[in-house]
Amino acid sequence: MSATSVTLGEEIMLLSLDDESGEAKDRMSAGWGVASGTLLELVLAGRVTVENNLLEVADPSPTGTPLLDGRLEMITEWARPLTRTGEGVSGPQAKDWLVKDRGKAVEATVRSLLDRGLVREHRHRLAGLFPVRRYPEADGTVERELRERLTAVVLEGERPDDRTTGLVALLDAAELHRIAFPDLSRKELEERVKPRMAELAEGHRVGDSLRESLRSVRAAMVAVTAATAATTIAAGI
Repeated sequence: MSATSVTLGEEIMLLSLDDESGEAKDRMSAGWGVASGTLLELVLAGRVTVENNLLEVADPSPTGTPLLDGRLEMITEWARPLTRTGEGVSGPQAKDWLVKDRGKAVEATVRSLLDRGLVREHRHRLAGLFPVRRYPEADGTVERELRERLTAVVLEGERPDDRTTGLVALLDAAELHRIAFPDLSRKELEERVKPRMAELAEGHRVGDSLRESLRSVRAAMVAVTAATAATTIAAGI
């Protein structure tokens, strides 16, 4: 990945931000998608591994992408070495990292988009009291290309590359079908988008290593989103 290309986490963030108001749609689910996308990037870069939900640093050297290197430094500091016992392997869990990193990953990703000039920051006070920040579109070129790519792959049957497969898999796991295709009806989402994205998420057309990485990161994201939903319901929120 070149230093000028956007990351999977940034792509999900761009999809979630309203172009005009700058408000994030599906904020919580998009946050899990952003954190998971950043983690998957590090897996694809060979810096970390995620197997059976265990997270391990394989190579702490920088990738050359500031957003990823910031997360890698934090993971390296946070992750404990794996412990092998007679009962199996224990160690840092990917789902625990996602819980820890979700909010910070979103903040870091928005800053990266600002630095790239893809969004701009708008500050105001809600009811004249509470400070609010929004991030409307500044340069729509990347997002337009992204949406065109998703349309070609999901709706038109074009064969995706590995990165697009990863993006689709994460969007599907976080149930972010609506932010990917905001102009489609609910029926179209149910009948066309969800089945196709689920098919691509299985990674039948990608290599074994990417398929396993996708499944592991998706499983971690599904676990934390399910736990969050259960907590929210129990709290009556």
